[in-house]
Amino acid sequence: MTFVKKHSSQILVHILFWMLFIFVSLFLFSDFYWKENPFLQYLTLLVVIVYGNNILLLPFFVRKRMYILYTFVFAAISFLATQLYCYAFANCGCSIFKCLSDYLWQSLVPLIFFSFIWILYRFIDKENQVEAIKKQHADMELKFLKSQINPHVLFNNLNTIYSYSLEKPNEVPEMILMLSDNLKHVLYESNSKTISLEKEIRFIDNYMKFQMLRTEGTKHVDYVKNIDSYSHQIAPLLLITIIENAFKHSVLNSDVSILIKVKNSILECVCENDYDKEKVSTTDFRIGLQNLEKRLGLIYKNTYELKIDKGDTFKVHLKLNF
Repeated sequence: MTFVKKHSSQILVHILFWMLFIFVSLFLFSDFYWKENPFLQYLTLLVVIVYGNNILLLPFFVRKRMYILYTFVFAAISFLATQLYCYAFANCGCSIFKCLSDYLWQSLVPLIFFSFIWILYRFIDKENQVEAIKKQHADMELKFLKSQINPHVLFNNLNTIYSYSLEKPNEVPEMILMLSDNLKHVLYESNSKTISLEKEIRFIDNYMKFQMLRTEGTKHVDYVKNIDSYSHQIAPLLLITIIENAFKHSVLNSDVSILIKVKNSILECVCENDYDKEKVSTTDFRIGLQNLEKRLGLIYKNTYELKIDKGDTFKVHLKLNF
């Protein structure tokens, strides 16, 4: 049953061809070819030759890349099949050239047609295998990139809680609850290909609360949301890379500006921060955004724009079509 389902289109092509071949042979050319001739015997011979070619000869010669030799074998089989029919089945008594001119097409047409079908479906199968491998590779790469993101975000949050446990222990319980929500998001929600925008924004809100607490007195944070609908789906942990990058590489006593905007099914995330120009070329500075761009390319292909402006401030602008 699995074989039939997988190869149903091929089976249908084979059935339709043989029905057409029988119809043409028996009805359109009946007076010239089949009135006195043993059609059933020749049809049986053709079936044996065609499927022997598809099952044994074609796979063998293609695997060995012996294409020229296969052409000669193909021609020899067509010639011998025609001669066998003429002299063993039909007993036409005609010359070799007369036999070939009258009956060779009946051997060549099925052989050429089914050889072409075999090559076509082999090509399709190989393309499907390549696509499956690419998809598997993309899934593995996405999991790897996400595994780089998750521990980093949680590590920063734990550092913040540790600092507050020493300096402001009364605020630690609320922070632990926020961290619990973020852990739930990272451990369970981020395993999906997409999640609701509402859940992702809630995760970012908690992250922003941590950062505002952690950077209080050292950085001015401007966090603005302008979202017309939370019903969209988004890849998990996508925006957090841009936001975290803005905090991680901003200098002391500076401004960090974060805007998340959704309008007419278009998301824009703009992060801007002061930065140390001497560190902008370091690997540590670039790796987060490089990972982000890889994820965007794998998931959203041509439906996004990512712009990085290294002017007086470091500005990252992501535009994404849902």
